[in-house]
Amino acid sequence: MSQTIYEKYGGFETISRIVMSFYDMALVSDEIGEYFKDIDMPRLIDHQTKFVSSLVGGPASLSDDRIEAVHRHLRISHAEFDAMAKLFGQALSMHGMSDDDVGVALEAIEGKRAIIVAWDAASDLAPGAR
Repeated sequence: MSQTIYEKYGGFETISRIVMSFYDMALVSDEIGEYFKDIDMPRLIDHQTKFVSSLVGGPASLSDDRIEAVHRHLRISHAEFDAMAKLFGQALSMHGMSDDDVGVALEAIEGKRAIIVAWDAASDLAPGAR
């Protein structure tokens, strides 16, 4: 039986370090840093670690309804989602993840775009309002 990415790279502890590295970069990002102003970062890191763990084969999981609910009010654009994914890919690579495994993890995150992105910045309309 093959290992999941979660198992291959050391489980929750490693994913937590990756998530912390991601937020170190995200907090200073011109594109997405403002989203994390006045946020309980330890709580967010815990939730994000569980979310990412579930995406790469770990035991934790969050429902799509819950993920959508916590992001809906943020009005995240496609460009901001892309900036997040780029930083997250960098964090994965920084922690020794192979290019192939980074690709698989980013594909899993991309699969959540429709429930995280709440509006189209080009038209300034929420997807359902077009």
